[in-house]
Amino acid sequence: MKHTDYFNSFLTDTVNLGKVKLDTLETRADYIFKALQADPEIGSTVLSKQRQGSWAQRTIIEPQNGKEFDADIMVRLSRNPDWDDDPRRYLTAVYNAVGRHRDLGLRDHERMTRCVRIHYGTMHVDVVPYVIQDDSTKAIVNRKKNVFERTDPAAFTAWMKEQDDIADQNLRKVIRLLKFVRDHKDSWTGTRSIILTTLLGERVTKGKKLETPNAYADVPTALLTIVTDLDRWLDQQLTKPTVWDPAGTGLTFDHRWKPESFEQFKDRMKVYAEQIDDAYWEEDPDDSVAKWQLVFGDGFVAPVPAAPPKFGTGSSAGGATTTSRSGRAG
Repeated sequence: MKHTDYFNSFLTDTVNLGKVKLDTLETRADYIFKALQADPEIGSTVLSKQRQGSWAQRTIIEPQNGKEFDADIMVRLSRNPDWDDDPRRYLTAVYNAVGRHRDLGLRDHERMTRCVRIHYGTMHVDVVPYVIQDDSTKAIVNRKKNVFERTDPAAFTAWMKEQDDIADQNLRKVIRLLKFVRDHKDSWTGTRSIILTTLLGERVTKGKKLETPNAYADVPTALLTIVTDLDRWLDQQLTKPTVWDPAGTGLTFDHRWKPESFEQFKDRMKVYAEQIDDAYWEEDPDDSVAKWQLVFGDGFVAPVPAAPPKFGTGSSAGGATTTSRSGRAG
């Protein structure tokens, strides 16, 4: 059974990052950007910012207990031709600027390969500096290799929206659900979010929708369709596949994927595909819920009934409605 109401409640109450944390991210990102613009050394070169990664793609989820939640922002800097042969200077400049602004309330900050990571109490923000090259492409910095790398996060986000539209706005929800399974059940932990997002997004096709019009009609059906198609695709991959950037940069993501991590992902996805199929087609309501809980844990429960309307709100006596606890959502 689908238990669509269970899925909606599970996403809202357990999986999705809460509004307070999202607002905190927005506030922190604004403070960081304004501090960089006000910096006496690089402020005049700080031009704009934009969200990147799961925040921009709306696939960000609640972290495990005791772990930080995070988000990425890209900060555009003016290109300095004198730094063309030493790109890491852009990242170092941002790192030093953050260090000059202790008023940001940060716990500490550090240089990563492609960003400056700013730690707060229960979260961190990755600041990714980039420049516009002479050919109008965007380039970030790989500090360890000291080279520019082409990037186009806006194109990736546009691709994600297109795929989500094909999937009746259920692809992002499926991605969040599977990120939750990975993080909270320690499954395929070596598979980064960008790879998981790309692989799931690529399984969504207009052809599937023509073949099966209801393939993505609701969250559990979209989950079944996408995971089944991913499992079938993985069966055809005898070795770690190349995962191309769908933004069209010509870059790949699989350098972040070890062969053993791929094999673990392939094996675990086979198990989850079978469990999801079993739960979806189970006709007994209680047995179906138990089978969905094998996938998502004990937090996958019936939604809390809606509170009855207060006297005098205009509703007729006895007219209050509650969400069904049977899980019969079609």
